[in-house]
Amino acid sequence: MENNQTPEQPSFFNSLLEALSGKEFQYTQGSIRRAIFLLAIPMIIEMLMESVFALVDIIYVSRISVEAVATIGLTESVITLVYAIAIGLSMAVTALVARRIGEENLAQAKKTASQAILLGVLVAVIVGILGFRYAREILALMGASPAVINEGYRYTQWLLGGNITIMLLFLINAIFRGAGDASFAMWSLVLSNGLNIILDPIFIFGWGPVPAFGVEGAGIATNIGRGSAVVFQLFVLFYGWTRIQLTMKDWVIHWRIMKNLIKISLGGIGQFLIGTSSWVLLMRIMAEFGSEVLAGYTISIRVITFTMMPAWGISNAAATLVGQNLGANQANRAEESVWITGKYNAWFMGVFSLIYLFFAHPIIGLFTEVNAVIEAGALSLQIIAAGYIFYAYGMVMTQAFNGAGDTQTPTVINFFCFWIFQVPFAYLAAIHWDMGPMGVYIAITVAEVMIAIVAMILFRKGKWKTMTV
Repeated sequence: MENNQTPEQPSFFNSLLEALSGKEFQYTQGSIRRAIFLLAIPMIIEMLMESVFALVDIIYVSRISVEAVATIGLTESVITLVYAIAIGLSMAVTALVARRIGEENLAQAKKTASQAILLGVLVAVIVGILGFRYAREILALMGASPAVINEGYRYTQWLLGGNITIMLLFLINAIFRGAGDASFAMWSLVLSNGLNIILDPIFIFGWGPVPAFGVEGAGIATNIGRGSAVVFQLFVLFYGWTRIQLTMKDWVIHWRIMKNLIKISLGGIGQFLIGTSSWVLLMRIMAEFGSEVLAGYTISIRVITFTMMPAWGISNAAATLVGQNLGANQANRAEESVWITGKYNAWFMGVFSLIYLFFAHPIIGLFTEVNAVIEAGALSLQIIAAGYIFYAYGMVMTQAFNGAGDTQTPTVINFFCFWIFQVPFAYLAAIHWDMGPMGVYIAITVAEVMIAIVAMILFRKGKWKTMTV
């Protein structure tokens, strides 16, 4: 049994500085709690910064019109499909890089990183061309009214056309996380968010020589912010500020590594495509209840994302620890790391569950003064947040499987819980059983609870310990 309280253990403040500075740490030995702390702190901030993108856009765009907010909601539902591909690839990258680091094979870790970036660029270019060309049709397919399409299609063009910034931001940060250099991932998101916060009001409302672009300005600012972060990430990789340093000779295709990367990422992509496509379908159901309900739901999801993203940050620590410890042939240490991480995540999510249950109305009221929007958003926030503790364990277990390279198990769980249960139940409850939007909210909560329970049962069986990547 490990001893987490030793006389040499640094103070909380020193550990915090170490986590933020990115000082190299050996995650396959020593205190597990300390390892989780050093990984989770920058990962929490990284994910928090990602969610700030969503909140900042909503804060400013909500001052334009309800249609503008609805545009962001519908566009983000579609862009989550891009996130699915980026995150699916990222899971494979983190698993492979972490395993190679655990094996102390830096050469293979470098090759994995370069292949991931090349693959991400290819996918992003294809998606960008299609998204820019068919932005109006995509919004119409999502059920947007002509007013929403006319006001917001340019925003959709910017987000989908510039998706390469999303793709590379996720993939390179996955490289950093797999190598245990989570602080660089954090600082790249701090940079992109800082720029987005500054540029959002300038491009949305106009300032000096910059005209007012309206909701389109939010898309412009987001792309500039994310693009700047990608440039920073590339500097880090090429100038060797992390464990993995790339050079020009690394930009050749290694078919064996590429094949392995694609093989593992397919499970991850399928896993998140199932989850995110179900969110798209839920948004389509919500569109049946009008722009005010849709706007309230969109705001509540942004608020929920604000806490879900840091929770994913904590969960990502489990993925890195599992990958590196399996690479070092320490399966028991990997398992213990997951349960400790789950406990910490549950405390975090439990606190916010209570906050949202009791203060949903004033929280939604920060984004809008329209009563109908506040009521719809508050109800959504309260019902979905009721299952937060289950979500916490579900996220950690899912990332533990992914960190081991077992992306198939979470895919199967998502398929049954989202497609077989959540979407059909939401449609029946909301439309046929006349429960309205509440039917959708209940479906979301129950499905997430189911995922957590099933994931914990399968994790205990231990098949993930035998994965080879």
